[in-house]
Amino acid sequence: MTSNHEERGDIAMTAAVTWLVQRSASHAWAVLLAFLLLTAVCASYFKQHVAISTDSKKLMSSSLPWRQQEVMLDAAFPERINRILAVIDAATPEAADNAADALVRELSPRSDVIRTIERVGGGDFFERNGILFLSLDEVRRDTADLVSAQPFLGTLAADPTLRGVIRTLSQSLEGVRREKTTLDDLRPALTAIGDALQSLANGKAATFSWRTLIAGRPAKPSELRRFVNIRPVLEFGDLQPGGKATAAIREAISRIGLTPDKGARVRLTGSVVLADEEFDSIADGAALNGIVTVLLVSLVLWLALRKARVIIAVLINLFVGLVLTAAVGLWMVGALNPISVAFAVLFVGLGVDFGLQFSVRYRSERYAGGDLDRALVATARGMARPLVLAAASIATAFYSFMPTAYLGLSELGLIAGTGILIALVTTVTLLPALLRILNPPPEEKPIGYAALAPLDRFLHDQRRWVVGLTLACTILGLPLLAGMRFDFNPLNLRPQDSESMSTLLELMNDPDTTPNTIDVLKSNLAEARSTTERVRALPEVSQVVTLQSFIPEDQDTKLALIEDASFFFQNTLDPERIDPESTPAATRTAIETLVVELSDAVRDLDTPVAVQARRLAGLLAALATAPQARLDEAERVLVVPLKTTLRQVRQLLAAQPVSIDSLPPAIKQLWVAADGRALLEVSPKGDANDNANLRRFVAAVRTVVPEAAGTPVSMMEAANTMVTAFVEAGILSVVAIALILFVALRRWIDVALTLVPLLVAIVVTLEICVIIGLKLNFANIIALPLLLGVGVAFKIYYIVAWRSGETNFLQSSLTRAIFFSACTTGVAFGSLWLSHHPGTSSMGKLMALSLVTTLAAAVIFQPALMATQQKSRPER
Repeated sequence: MTSNHEERGDIAMTAAVTWLVQRSASHAWAVLLAFLLLTAVCASYFKQHVAISTDSKKLMSSSLPWRQQEVMLDAAFPERINRILAVIDAATPEAADNAADALVRELSPRSDVIRTIERVGGGDFFERNGILFLSLDEVRRDTADLVSAQPFLGTLAADPTLRGVIRTLSQSLEGVRREKTTLDDLRPALTAIGDALQSLANGKAATFSWRTLIAGRPAKPSELRRFVNIRPVLEFGDLQPGGKATAAIREAISRIGLTPDKGARVRLTGSVVLADEEFDSIADGAALNGIVTVLLVSLVLWLALRKARVIIAVLINLFVGLVLTAAVGLWMVGALNPISVAFAVLFVGLGVDFGLQFSVRYRSERYAGGDLDRALVATARGMARPLVLAAASIATAFYSFMPTAYLGLSELGLIAGTGILIALVTTVTLLPALLRILNPPPEEKPIGYAALAPLDRFLHDQRRWVVGLTLACTILGLPLLAGMRFDFNPLNLRPQDSESMSTLLELMNDPDTTPNTIDVLKSNLAEARSTTERVRALPEVSQVVTLQSFIPEDQDTKLALIEDASFFFQNTLDPERIDPESTPAATRTAIETLVVELSDAVRDLDTPVAVQARRLAGLLAALATAPQARLDEAERVLVVPLKTTLRQVRQLLAAQPVSIDSLPPAIKQLWVAADGRALLEVSPKGDANDNANLRRFVAAVRTVVPEAAGTPVSMMEAANTMVTAFVEAGILSVVAIALILFVALRRWIDVALTLVPLLVAIVVTLEICVIIGLKLNFANIIALPLLLGVGVAFKIYYIVAWRSGETNFLQSSLTRAIFFSACTTGVAFGSLWLSHHPGTSSMGKLMALSLVTTLAAAVIFQPALMATQQKSRPER
């Protein structure tokens, strides 16, 4: 027999809930109007104050040591955070330079959306001194190439037009006739110019590089790529904080013609664009998916309730509860975050469960009694204890996340726990009022599943086998949990084929461009230099960059080579007399003259260079009579890169010694803070996006500098913080739920009968994850609170019914409610599986799996487990 104290508590709880249901039904219209007014006020408040902080760094407590280091770095170097990186690829080095410079010029005035913009490795400093950062052999080779090109560069500098290019070729042919050079020496120029003019004749994008022609070798991929760093103005209250800036950048790219059809491609990546594109991916198809989900949920509700008026009441009750929870939650936390917005997912799943439990029980009582008011009272008496106990346990489970250092999860727990209490209140007040107003017709058939009687008998007769085999399989599968992995890399949750992600993954292949670097902050440059030597010696480290890295080695030898080369260019690149601007007629005349000279030079020759000369003569002959637009286009293709090359040659021949003091302030502030602290940037060796490689890299660097920060450290520490938060909250919630159940049930055996099936469901879910290769990650781990909440509710419903004398569970209306509650939640959240966003898809997959296991544990395992304790069941 249960104690008198327990009975008095049950009576008081049942009486209170019954009174609420009765009063709500008696004053149904007043209750409905009150809730509608409250809903309108809450909706207005939510609309006016809604704010979503998409700053992922704020999801973790700033009191964590690694977060403090991160905050310190961000404060010291604000220019390095929240950036957009424009990656520019072009067909020639000159085109890449011109494209980067054009983008900087176009966006610099847009202070409304752009804080700062600069070329990486560009500007006057690098144009003048960039050659010093090459190896000594490369400087020796490049200066020799320039000296060889001096004769025609001098001619072109005096007439940097299409006419000048044609005249330079004519002078070169004159050198062939005088035997000062050979026709084969002209083959690269004849071929390159012929290729450019051939593309123009074919209507294709034409490219030409004087730099490649001078070097005599194809440009390396790195020479065809430029980077522009952009610090946008962010609106963290928007779902896409960098949306306006990104739109302005793309508009500028289109306006100045940096498009593939014109020989350039610009891609945007960086933390800002990655976050914005991730939201686009989540939102892609969300409207259609939402409509399909609502239709499927409505279908499941119809199968469960079979009464349109009852379904309408459940949906209205769910909507009102969701609005109230959203407003109260926003008021409590001030601004939602990417994790706490999941309260809506959890509320819908558990709110539907409460509504279904009450409504299915109401239908059963309506069939038994016939009268609506009497059925509502009977439902209140029957559901008071399980609903209140389930709500208290679920709310406690969610509130258990509040003390954790994972602020995103902590706020989710606060809002979701409060939402459960709101759902309980609306279920015993608004829902009865709606049922009274809508007045569904009486039930004509029993609500349970009489056809499941054989399965009930099987579970009772074979209870020990069912329990034994379930526990045995669960225990035997425990070693699988050693293979459970948490994918701490947030990049794996994003669509891999998006522009920002594909560009980022490409950059990660190069240690010079990978963003997965470790940052180390030291008190001064001398300490940074000492640390650099120790870190660079690690086998896991590819390179270490500090401000000292911008001081070239072997400067004296390199500057001597440059000075020797500049001797040959005295008065050549800056001639005293510049030829007058060419006229179209003069240009056509020069072309016609060159056609004749080319034909004469190879008249009796049948060599590869002769083939190229004849091809060029034919193209030039056609160009001489072509419309002026074609001539202008040829001038653009050949002369624009010429002017760029001449400017750059002038600059690099004026290279000066580089010291810390002579470095531009823009470079210094990226590596030395205002207070003198110096930054080290450490790049990993190997795949910078491989989790195992990053883990080794972080561990190795931390042996030298334990205070290391940066993206790899943040990823690993955030994962550890999240896993720790779930473990702590899981243990706390299980203990708290056990205490609540013991206070309510007064028997530890009944607490075990409730919690053991829940723990079995959780363990089996994780074991299946290992078997199917489903890793936990920052997105799908949110399914575990749902599993905990739904699992606790289902188990409590059964244990309360069992204590009340119920035995044939599968035939009862309770199983109908639980089954369709799981189906409704499964349809609502399992549809996320179809999302285009990998993280959201994995969340839907784990949610669907967890609902299957918790339903099986509730409907099959728990009845068999309770049947083994039939003799110990308390009598009522």
